[in-house]
Parts: sequence; structure tokens; C-alpha cells
Amino acid sequence: METQYDLVIIGAGTAAMVAAMRVRAAGWRVAVTDFRPYGGTCALRGCDPKKMLISGTSAIDHVHRMHDKGVAGDVHIDWQKLMAFKRSFTDAVPAKNEQRYRDKGIDIFHGRAQFTGKNSLDVDGQALEAKYVLIASGAEPVKLNIPGEEYLIDNEGFLSLEALPKRIVVVGGGFIAAEFSHIAARTGTNVTVIEGGQRILQAFDADLVGWLMEKFQALGIDVRTRTSVEAIEKINNGYRVRASTDGAKVSVDADLVVHAAGRVPALASLNLRAAGVATSNGRLELNDYLQSVTNPAVYAAGDAAQKGPPLTPVSSHDGKVVAANILRGNHQKPDYRGIPSVAFTTPPIARAGLSEAEAHQQGIKFRVQSQRASTWFTARQAAEPLYGFKVLVDEQTDLVVGAHLVGPHVDEVINVFALAIRHGITTEELKSTMFAYPTGASDVGYML
Repeated sequence: METQYDLVIIGAGTAAMVAAMRVRAAGWRVAVTDFRPYGGTCALRGCDPKKMLISGTSAIDHVHRMHDKGVAGDVHIDWQKLMAFKRSFTDAVPAKNEQRYRDKGIDIFHGRAQFTGKNSLDVDGQALEAKYVLIASGAEPVKLNIPGEEYLIDNEGFLSLEALPKRIVVVGGGFIAAEFSHIAARTGTNVTVIEGGQRILQAFDADLVGWLMEKFQALGIDVRTRTSVEAIEKINNGYRVRASTDGAKVSVDADLVVHAAGRVPALASLNLRAAGVATSNGRLELNDYLQSVTNPAVYAAGDAAQKGPPLTPVSSHDGKVVAANILRGNHQKPDYRGIPSVAFTTPPIARAGLSEAEAHQQGIKFRVQSQRASTWFTARQAAEPLYGFKVLVDEQTDLVVGAHLVGPHVDEVINVFALAIRHGITTEELKSTMFAYPTGASDVGYML
């Protein structure tokens, strides 16, 4: 017998939690299902556990920078204890999330969900019927379609390692590659990053990434761009990564090979054809309201939707939009203006708003204020020589249209620029704001 719901949500991450709570608060009957522990990528396999590890590696980096500046003694990473620190957060997440759902009267299911019709699902033999279905199933590593792909571990595998080996190859050059390589290198691991593009961290400003590369070099991270991985072989003492650079064959031996070459919506197991949900190039075909263009009963949010950047705040925002449209009819569209994005290298690199190329494409006449600010107090008090910025300002409106930062505290300061971009705060208004001093935010006025 089918169980009837107003809304069934596939996935138990950020988007699911936000949408479920809002729809349930309206008195609708809601169910959530996931074959993984409840909590989603960010809390269990991504942002949060990664940041727990970075808390240790960034502390080590700071101590090293302060050596002979009043801080003495030898320090090092105890990986097993650092992982235990990580688990002190992640281990409790699934039970807490399940209890939150139960406390609100939301039913929870464990198992893989598959569509059996436009409004019906099967969850490991349990039939569910719903007026609406929200696909919030997250993302998974893209298939590389190379021999030996089965030897790769993904972000979840890396964040579960009980020990780090001596040699790691990271395949890919985005957020995960940059962050994991910085973590591993500070434990003494030899890290090689292999990226097929012209540079790593292509989501960030090229000039600032160029400055950040000095940190990679100082850590001994071997970054190989314009290099394509062609195969991974198992050898007696680990793995051999075979690749090509400008037509020349190369190989790198490693004890561990990490997949960081991109993620795609996790849709393959959902049997979307049974629901008449159209896809194109592995992505859901959605309208401006995050609704399937072929099945009006189905919506999507977060990484499964891939309408906005693959970031946790986007998932939360999408969950709110979908809940509003389900409850009151399609009227709300997602607004991704000024979303801040950070790669938590040490120091971090951040952006909000448009790049120079994007601003040119939109026909905006803008001025650029950019400087490598290693002599500023923010850098000197942290003994961190890497500090700089690039800010784009619309000459007609005096509004910030893009901000790009690298250095100490920029993961927090970027939020000031995101606020300005999203809510139309002019540069004059930012300059007239009195920020606490000395803090990273007190530099904002000088960046304009």
C-alpha cells in the first residue's frame, strides 16, 4: 500500500532540511528519504569536516610563520587526533538531523529512492505517493572514463583516512584539489596536483591565483597544469598515474590517488524516465522556478539542480525558493547575486560578484582597484606575506560589481563585499562605515 504525502524529498542535506521545515510548518505532510546518513555533503562529507581539519593545519601554518617572532618550539600534526576532532562534530550529525525531522512530524526513510511514476516513488520496497517531489540528492564525482578509475578515492574517502600516506596525487584543480593538497602538505605528505586546464582554481581571479601559487610552491606542492590523466595502474608499492602534457607522456607514482576533477548531479539511480523528468547533458531541465519543465510535480534544489554555484548557501536559498513555490504557486525565482565563494587554502582565496571578463561581457564600464598588500598591517600582524585584492566598481553607479581577495581573514571579509553587491551599498557608503580596528574588515575602505 502506498503512503500518501504532500511532499517527498530525495536527499537529506541542506536544501532538504530547509524545504522540509518550511513546507511542514504550513501543515503539509512531508517525508524525507536518503540512502546515506542524514546530513548531506556539507555537514558529513564536505565543508564542515574539511574546515575541522583546516583548523589544525592553519594553526600549524601560523605557528611556523611566527617562528622566531616570539613563538618557539616544534609542532606537528597528529593526524589521528585531528580526525578524532573532526568526528567530534560529524559523528553526531545524522542522529541530530533525524531527530529534528521527527520533532516536526516529518517522516524519514532510509534507502535508495526511485521514481515509479510522475508522483510515485519506491524506497527499497516502500511505495510513496506525493503531490510534489523535491530532488535534493546532491552531487557525485564525475566519471573520468579512464582505465584504473576504480583506484581513485573521492572527497569522502579522503576525509575518512586514518593515516595520510607519504605520496598523494590529486586529479583535478578546483576547490577540493586546492584545499586537500594544502591539508596534506602540512602533514608532511608529498603532493602532486594534476589539472588539465591552463591553471588551477579557475573559478577565482587569475592574478590572485598566481599570487597563491607561491604558497603551493613554498609547501612543496607539485602543480602540473595542461596535463591530462589517462590511466591509473596498481603497482607493488602503490599506484602509477599515467598522463600526458602537451603530447609528452609522463607518470607519477603515489600511495593514494584522489578524485578532485569535478562533480555532477547525483541523478543516475533515480529512474527519472519513469517520472517523465527530462535531463540534458546529465543535468535536470528546469524552469526559472526550479521546477522540471516536463513534470510539474517535480522540483530540484542545490547541487542536484545546479542552477547556482555548488555552495551550501545556494542549497539553502534553493530550498527556500522551492518551498515558497510549492506552497503558493510559482512566483519566486532564485537570486544568486553576490554569492561569496571561498577556497579554504591557507591563506584562503575568495570572490563575490563578477570577474573582469564577466563584467566586460555584461557591458559594464568599471574601474579596477588592485594591489598586492603584503606591507599592510593585516598581513604583517599575521606574518603572512601573501595578501592582496582586486575590486571592480561600476563607474556609473558607484556599486561594487566584483571583489576578489587572497590572504588572512579574507574568508570573512568577502562577506562585506557580498552584502554590498547584493543590497546595492555604494563604495562611498562602505568607505564611511566604521569597522572595528585592527581587523581584516577595516581594510575594506582602502580597497575601494
